Amino acid sequence: MMVTPAEHPFAPFVRILGKGKRGARDLTREEARQAMGMLLDGEAEDAQLGAFLMLLRHKEESAQELAGFTEAVRERLEAPPIAVDLDWPSYAGKKRHLPWYLLACKCLAQNGVRILLHGGGAHTAGRLYTEQQLELLGIPLCNDWQEVALALDSGTPAFIPLGAWMPVLQRMIDLRNVLGLRSPIHSLARILNPLGARCALQSIFHPGYQENHREASRLLGDTAIVIKGEGGEIEINPDARSHLYGTQAGEAWDEEWPPLSPLRHVKPATLDPQQMLAVWNGTVEDDYAQLAVVATMALALRALGRSREEAFAVANSYWAARNLSNPAMGLSGV
Repeated sequence: MMVTPAEHPFAPFVRILGKGKRGARDLTREEARQAMGMLLDGEAEDAQLGAFLMLLRHKEESAQELAGFTEAVRERLEAPPIAVDLDWPSYAGKKRHLPWYLLACKCLAQNGVRILLHGGGAHTAGRLYTEQQLELLGIPLCNDWQEVALALDSGTPAFIPLGAWMPVLQRMIDLRNVLGLRSPIHSLARILNPLGARCALQSIFHPGYQENHREASRLLGDTAIVIKGEGGEIEINPDARSHLYGTQAGEAWDEEWPPLSPLRHVKPATLDPQQMLAVWNGTVEDDYAQLAVVATMALALRALGRSREEAFAVANSYWAARNLSNPAMGLSGV
């Protein structure tokens, strides 16, 4: 006698997303939380994971879905209470300009701002990733939350790879080369704010997604600012207008920052990370770099409650007073 096999418990979530043009719909926040929980707990087949990620990618994930996914991740985080001012996700990599945001992070940390950097590996050829610059810039690569706390207490930013605290999500990101497309996990990672920082900064490059991410953070009760950062990283492009999509205490707000340079700078022919040391140490004048660093620091200070004008004034003073000779900064030259 033939017996119809029982349906897999994860199958309904795939069906919701993939049931044709008229039958498919977004997941509710609770459905998203349940689905991501099953994925994180290893309760779905690989075929289901691939189908789920690609259906989400094709549909484009909603703010409710992102909020539900984030809740599932946070429920499984085993992080001790660590005070963090800024959550600084870094998942895109740079290809047009150097990662000047890293100098902004260093300079802010010198002035007592506690910054958690996290990223998902060098997944795309031809880009410069944060992980690849840590040693050069003296930013600790942390393998667990205890190392993060020690780094923050020592006055430097702390970088922790996604794989060290949520390895199942890192595996999903690594499926890019199997599936041929980036998965929605690249977007999700930017919202996670694993240590509950005072403000979560996010950079979303593709137009239209910024409001979605802002809304997900608003639903989660986070304080956040989303920008279209240079190259997809949290870095103000001084040659372009910058729109800040903010949320605080459940209220969305917007702010427009004008370009800082009347003329666009020429893109460098090659990217040499040693240029970052030279700019920090003052041995090279680089107008674009200085504008990008100061404006990115101003964004961070705006995120922590200062007005735009005050944020720029403080950022300029921080940059002018950066400790050029302190070898503990790890920027004393190579």
